Amino acid sequence: MSLRQKTITGLIWSFIDNFAVQGVHFVIGIVLARLLTPTDFGLIGMITIFISISQWFISSGFGQALIRKQNCTQSDYSTVFIFNILAGIILYVLLFFSAPFISDFFEEPLLTPLLKVFGINLIIISLTIIQQTQLTKRLDFKLQTHISVISSISSGAIGIFMAYKGFGVWSLVYKSVIEYGLRSILLWFFNSWRPSFIFSKDSFQELFGFGYKLMLRGLIYTIFNNIYYAVIGKYFSTADLGYYTKAEQFKNLPSQNINKVINRVTYPALSELQHDKIELKRAYQKIFITLVYITSVSMITLGALAEPIVITLIGEKWRGSIELLQLLSFVGLLYPLCDFNLTILKIVGKSGLILKLEIVKRILTIPVIIVGIITSIKFLIVGIIIVTTIEFLVNGYFSGRYINYKLSEQLKDNLPNILLALILGISVYLFSKYLNLSYILNLLLSSMFALILIVGLSEMFRNRGYLNIKSILIEQIKRKRRRV
Repeated sequence: MSLRQKTITGLIWSFIDNFAVQGVHFVIGIVLARLLTPTDFGLIGMITIFISISQWFISSGFGQALIRKQNCTQSDYSTVFIFNILAGIILYVLLFFSAPFISDFFEEPLLTPLLKVFGINLIIISLTIIQQTQLTKRLDFKLQTHISVISSISSGAIGIFMAYKGFGVWSLVYKSVIEYGLRSILLWFFNSWRPSFIFSKDSFQELFGFGYKLMLRGLIYTIFNNIYYAVIGKYFSTADLGYYTKAEQFKNLPSQNINKVINRVTYPALSELQHDKIELKRAYQKIFITLVYITSVSMITLGALAEPIVITLIGEKWRGSIELLQLLSFVGLLYPLCDFNLTILKIVGKSGLILKLEIVKRILTIPVIIVGIITSIKFLIVGIIIVTTIEFLVNGYFSGRYINYKLSEQLKDNLPNILLALILGISVYLFSKYLNLSYILNLLLSSMFALILIVGLSEMFRNRGYLNIKSILIEQIKRKRRRV
């Protein structure tokens, strides 16, 4: 199978994996949101930053380093595995004994037991990083899809049952632990790799030399990306944090999943072209234009239909999430583009530059946090939009230098996508506002209108991102027919 076909197949299964799993999570989240309260979700939001930071310490960028390395040995995998396990145990112990202090900071006594149980995920995750890395390196997302769907449905069913029985926030905690645990068991069962009791100093130095800079960059990014949970939880009410958390979850469904699908497939695929700069630019440019088309269309539509989506799916008690979701949609549009732009820097081995860029960009975030504390959550999100826009421009400038793809060329290539998305968003918003129907009918009719409009406009203006997607779908249909 050619690299192009492997990439397309990987994209398709990665897409199915992420959206099947997140679709299950989304449906389960809707049910749980109706059974639980904004305060319950706010409590989980308070501990999110500590779990997220700990996860980055565990991986230490080793996963990215292993994917980038062309010929990994048993010694490489075993060394990273042993490090991950030790890191997971140490971080869980630290989190366990820090739980009372975190609870005092937020003035929420329940956080102490919640953290001690939720933190078990750190040990479970440390057991599965190598298994997932190997499958990703082989572009085997079909197996990952099956494992993810099974674990998500099983844990979700248990979480809903517990919420129905009145376990409150604990239903969210046990749902998470069960999901990670079941996924780990299935990965070990279906992937044949087993560790050796080898810890190679040479392997560690080689992989850590590249990976630690990505780890630090990811750590800084994670801290500042999740610090908003801590700020809102500390300076606003737990319910306000619940509204923000739920708006984030709606935003993340398309945004983070698009980003994850694109990056985990294109990074190993584009890494194989690292010695051919002309072909690397051509492939990167095509993917980038398609990515901008998908994110701009999906996120602008999400923002335009935020009110009927929230009220229809999770009810009136979550109305406080609507305006937050509308603003966060712009952040969700830019996030995948910012992250994808760093792919080139990873491929050419510029992990040090990635770290430096991250430090500079996060310094810009500090005034945003201060303004948010003084004013409101809405102003905090507006500040996030401004910082994310700057981040996109900076990442695009530096990444473009290494493949002769200037920032001005990137903007020119994607201007049609942005204009198309804005026309779509304004049209769908006005269409939805003037419908004097129930929220559920409004959502159904507006969604149909959005789909018809985007396909019609894309065909009319021969949009490049749309045509790329269309050609892939036609090619896959023809391949299936030939097999039959």
